[in-house]
Amino acid sequence: MDGTTDNKAERILSIYSQLKQGKIVFKTEESIKYGVTSRTIQRDISDIQCFLQNRENEIGEIQEVVFDRKSGGYRMETRTCSQIKGRELLAVCKVMLESRSLVKEELFPIINKLILLCSSDKDKELLKSFINNEMYHYTELQHHVKLLDRIWCLEKAVKEQRYIEIRYRKLKNEEEVVRRVKPVGVMFSEFYYYLTAYIDGIDSNQKFQNPEDTFPTIYRIDRLKNIEVLDEHFVVPYADRFEEGEFRKRVQFMYGGRLRKIKLKCQKQSLEAVLDRFPTGRIIKNEDNYYFIQAEVFGDGIEMWLRGQEATVVAIE
Repeated sequence: MDGTTDNKAERILSIYSQLKQGKIVFKTEESIKYGVTSRTIQRDISDIQCFLQNRENEIGEIQEVVFDRKSGGYRMETRTCSQIKGRELLAVCKVMLESRSLVKEELFPIINKLILLCSSDKDKELLKSFINNEMYHYTELQHHVKLLDRIWCLEKAVKEQRYIEIRYRKLKNEEEVVRRVKPVGVMFSEFYYYLTAYIDGIDSNQKFQNPEDTFPTIYRIDRLKNIEVLDEHFVVPYADRFEEGEFRKRVQFMYGGRLRKIKLKCQKQSLEAVLDRFPTGRIIKNEDNYYFIQAEVFGDGIEMWLRGQEATVVAIE
C-alpha cells in the first residue's frame, strides 16, 4: 500500500485533515492504520510542514506541525504573523513613492511608521538606505492638497450609503459647481484619487452626452472644494450595487464617457503592455505578427492613450 501514489495522497490528506480539526496525530496509530512504517508517517508529516511553510506568504498566518511532549503526538499550531519583512515593506514604499499621490506631510509619516514594522533592526536600516534618495528627491503633485481625511470621510460615506454634497471646480472653465451625489466608491489611478458617485436630482437629458449611461460620474478628490456628508441615506438594491473591481477593469483613464467595446491591432512587442492596460482584453486573432484584441473600456481617455502609441497599437473598431 505504501508504494502507490494514490494511497500516499490519501494518507497525507487524512493526516492533514485531522491536524486542521485540532486533533492530535500519533505516528504509531497512523502506521498501523495504513500498513506503513513510522518513518513513512514522519515523512508525511514533514511534507505537510513544508506545505504549511509555503502557504505562510499567501494567508498571513504561520501554521506549523509541532510535537506535543505531553501527549506524545503531533498537533497543528496557528499564529498570526504580525511582523512584516523588509522586502515586503520595500515593495509597498516603492509604490507609494512612485505614485506621488500624497503630499510629503502625509506620506513621509506613513513610510516612517512602516519602517518601524520591520521584523529586524538590520532590515530597518537597509530599508532606510534603499529609499532615502527617493524620499529626498520626492516631488509633490501640483495641487499640494492633503487627502487622507478626505479619502477616509468619503469611504465612510460610501459604506454607510449617505448622501454627500460636494462643491468642485471644473477643469475646462474653472467654474465651481455644487452637486448632491450618492457616493459608491473611492479609486486611485495614475497620481490621483477619485470619487465615483451618482448625481442626484439632475436632468440627465440636458446634462449628459449619453442620458442612458448607467455608470457613475468620476470626480478628482483634490479638486473638491467642499465635502459635506449628509444625514440622509440612500438605498442601493443588491442586484444594482456598484462593484469597484469590475468598474476598475473597464476604466483605465478616469475620463467620462460611455462603456464601449473596442478592437485593437498591436505589434507583438506591445502585446503584454496592452493586455496589462486593459484587464478585460482578450486575443481574438494572431496574424502576420500582429495581435487583434477585443476589450471593454469606459470613457474617452483611450483616444489620448492611442495617440501616444504611434503605430504599435491602433484601434480598428
